[in-house]
Amino acid sequence: MNIFSRVTAALAAAAISTLALMGCDEQKIKELEEGLSTEADVRARFGEPERIWPEQDGSRTLEYNRQPAGAKNYMITIGPDGKMSALRQVLAPHVFARIQPGMGEEEVRRMLGKPAKMMTYKLKQETDWDWNWIDPPTRSMEFTVTFDLDGRVLRSGSREKMQDEQR
Repeated sequence: MNIFSRVTAALAAAAISTLALMGCDEQKIKELEEGLSTEADVRARFGEPERIWPEQDGSRTLEYNRQPAGAKNYMITIGPDGKMSALRQVLAPHVFARIQPGMGEEEVRRMLGKPAKMMTYKLKQETDWDWNWIDPPTRSMEFTVTFDLDGRVLRSGSREKMQDEQR
């Protein structure tokens, strides 16, 4: 197998696994119902969460990360009664708009979930966190939040990914 064939096969496999992941999530979501599904139901479908965020009212938010291969991150809230009270896909423009200069890294992580990539630029004294997302119907996008040395947001924004970046 030549290099071109291997690269083509690898790209095809990555695309198929991403589509399968997206399809699987949609099926899992259909199987859950707010107010009825339990934390055990959520974990049976989504597995172990990336992180669990405690809420002030006694509920807990389970973070399910689909980065870097996917383009979604889910936050699923389990109420104090043990039932699912919310399921949100958080990588979307209305959530990005809430990211403001001065916010801390922990606040951003809590809103968007784990990023696909983190890159520190020592000379600029900045760190970028990137998330992959889809602008419907199919535009591959990247949302970037830039932090200063103190872990505070300097700026954020989205850009369309070029074809060669979509791997």
